[in-house]
Amino acid sequence: MRNLHFLVVDGYSKAGREDLQAGGATTAGELYRRLLHGCAPACDVDILYPADPGVALPQEAALRRYDGVCWTGSSLTVYDDTPAVQAQIAFARTVFEARVPSFGSCWAAQIAVTAAGGRCAKNPRGREMGIARKISLTAEGRAHPLFTGKKTVFDAFISHDDEITHLPSGALVLASNDFTRVQAVSVNHRGGQFWGLQYHPEYDLHEMARLVHCRTEKLTRLGFFTGAEQARVFIDKLETLHTDPGRRDIAWELGLDDDVMDPEVRTLETRNWIEGLVIPRVLRAG
Repeated sequence: MRNLHFLVVDGYSKAGREDLQAGGATTAGELYRRLLHGCAPACDVDILYPADPGVALPQEAALRRYDGVCWTGSSLTVYDDTPAVQAQIAFARTVFEARVPSFGSCWAAQIAVTAAGGRCAKNPRGREMGIARKISLTAEGRAHPLFTGKKTVFDAFISHDDEITHLPSGALVLASNDFTRVQAVSVNHRGGQFWGLQYHPEYDLHEMARLVHCRTEKLTRLGFFTGAEQARVFIDKLETLHTDPGRRDIAWELGLDDDVMDPEVRTLETRNWIEGLVIPRVLRAG
């Protein structure tokens, strides 16, 4: 079989990407490039920045040359009526109409649901940050190929303020936890299929540490930390555990295990999407 060819849609604005880079974090599009190369080492990946002014977005014919489209997270808000947001919602509809399999994290799930007619809003519980605990597969999730080989209950990296509140026709909730009702979703719309997660399989301990660094002021204001020094200590522990996964003392203290520390476990959903939707489409096309 030939090399797979993916389009990654980086949902961040240019200012958002620069903020991440200034804090030592990898931009969302590059994180997804790494994720895809880890799951399909010989693949080719193009990155698109639809929130940037003047960017030409591919139309259906151009999209059909890709084997899959992946959407990243974003610091934007999906229910804001701004050009950067509305362009991405419209582009998600084009992806559905092109019938190219799509996948993604966080913003991705919210964009797909909104494009198909659902709704999102600010989570009344506040921000879910760091580790999403006790994500549980629904009955539909346990039977869904996105979660083949996944534990029924697991933890995952997460960072979001908003949540999916209303599902469109053709959507199923595949996973949930006490903080966020829709932690994973499938959407069938206009002949296209999207499988997505509210959490982030593309993160690792280092990237979460850098994200916390970038968001320290906001997280302190929200009560996650008492101040910058407490945040620094937490960040240092994540970085140390990333460098030395054998530090059981830190893993125990932070309540972390293979759900987030083992890349094979953490990225299983991405591999399942490639094997369950992308490769069958390639084989059918010959």
